[in-house]
Amino acid sequence: MDEQINYNLKNLSTWKRIFFMLIFAAIGGLVRMLIWAVILLQVASTLLTGKANINILNFGRSLAVYTYHILLFLTFNTEVLPFPFSAWNLTAELQLPEQKTPPK
Repeated sequence: MDEQINYNLKNLSTWKRIFFMLIFAAIGGLVRMLIWAVILLQVASTLLTGKANINILNFGRSLAVYTYHILLFLTFNTEVLPFPFSAWNLTAELQLPEQKTPPK
């Protein structure tokens, strides 16, 4: 049991992932604020013109997909790093990670 814990603590790839998780958690917070700006712009557009702005709709959808990708990465559901390390609207290629077993 102690050997496995030592292996896990010394595993460089885990520490790299934690580093990227911290970065993408911060980016996720910024994206969340940007989504609120999109919401307010869309509400204003709808009140002024009577319909949703298509450009804001597309941008909002794009931000939603990016947020989804960040959340998949943060919850260990994918090993694929979000944008800017992969394509902006990447979703189809996101796979569940394979379980890693420590050497004996």
